Amino acid sequence: MIAGKQEPLLGRTPYYVLTGGLAIIFLFPLVWSFYASVSPQAGTAQSKGFGWGNYQTMFDFGAGLPTVAANSAVISILTVAITLAVSTLGGYAFARFKFWGKDALFLLTLSILMVPYATLLIPLYVLLNAVGLSNSLVGVALMIAMFQLPFATYMMRISFEAIPRELEESAQIDGCNSFGVLWRIMLPSVTPGLVTVGLFAFLAAWNDFFAPLILLTDPTKQPLPVTVANLRQQTMGVINYGATEAGVVVMALPCIILFLLLQRYYVRGFMSGAVKG
Repeated sequence: MIAGKQEPLLGRTPYYVLTGGLAIIFLFPLVWSFYASVSPQAGTAQSKGFGWGNYQTMFDFGAGLPTVAANSAVISILTVAITLAVSTLGGYAFARFKFWGKDALFLLTLSILMVPYATLLIPLYVLLNAVGLSNSLVGVALMIAMFQLPFATYMMRISFEAIPRELEESAQIDGCNSFGVLWRIMLPSVTPGLVTVGLFAFLAAWNDFFAPLILLTDPTKQPLPVTVANLRQQTMGVINYGATEAGVVVMALPCIILFLLLQRYYVRGFMSGAVKG
């Protein structure tokens, strides 16, 4: 009896060891960043003892942490909204409608993933400058959203394809048009896919460095990644590691909180795609 009860535990021991080891590996950089941000370092605001001096430096640098964080939040929210709106409509069209050149258009959309990000920044800057969005948070959000749309459209297409057509047909019999079916029936059924797409778009926008660096010339509009990069350089090119690590911790906190809150939807979103594939 005792041996029989111990076998399942012993059988899962390698699983626990492996997952525990991976958790330590992934958490170690975050823990070390937080430790370095509060530990004493010569030439920084926290030169003696443990404390929050580096965070104060981060808070006061440039336009100030509240303004910088608000800029990042605006860019991220706009990126998520644009990505969800376009990818939902596009994914629904690719999954449910038949039209000439559908497969070719879908492959063309996915081909954007093969184009290096940096190679399109200058042409997009010229385009956004022509329409007056070169020094705008909206322009940055549009640029980041464009690179998120191929993956987002793919995710939404397989999410919609996983829903039985009988649900859609029943709603149409009850008098719903295509938009009514999408709003009342399909969207609640693809919530995991929507959350997955939104989470990826938020993480990409929150951590993006190149697009804001190229597009934004007003220091008061800079987001967190650009501000942290500027914060690194101090007098005579000496790197302020303490303040830099404080910026890393501040940037990581919203991402960690969102991922933990939305983890179950995120996993279900990928599982639905895996089952469909």
